[in-house]
Amino acid sequence: MKWSKPILDEFYSYLKYHMPRVLPKSVLGGAIRYCLNQWDKLTAFLLDGRLEIDNNISGKSIKPFMIGRKNWLFNNTPKGVRTRATIYSIVETAKENGSNPFEYLKYLFEKLPNMDIEDKEALDEILPWSPTLPVCCRVK
Repeated sequence: MKWSKPILDEFYSYLKYHMPRVLPKSVLGGAIRYCLNQWDKLTAFLLDGRLEIDNNISGKSIKPFMIGRKNWLFNNTPKGVRTRATIYSIVETAKENGSNPFEYLKYLFEKLPNMDIEDKEALDEILPWSPTLPVCCRVK
């Protein structure tokens, strides 16, 4: 934040200065207007230290999904699309929580058929951030 705020302040001044000097419907005018309209979102990280300045982590998380997007053409039913989205979500959540996705999915496929999925406490124990997960599910 120490370096970001002065740069953002200068950028904001630049936008405010140039806004009345460019044609509103030009590409530059649209870009300036969009940036000013999104200013609160752009600068939110300055107000909350938990937020990142960029979305690189999110981008890395969805990269496998985007690379495989042509595979989605073969999902010809809404149920197939939901299934694939669910699996991607589980895999990426497992990675973010330090689990080995393959081992974690294997564990889920072994455990879930024999569980009462209405039992919230039992389900909590198999979530990727659960401390009760077997060691084999953790990245070594």
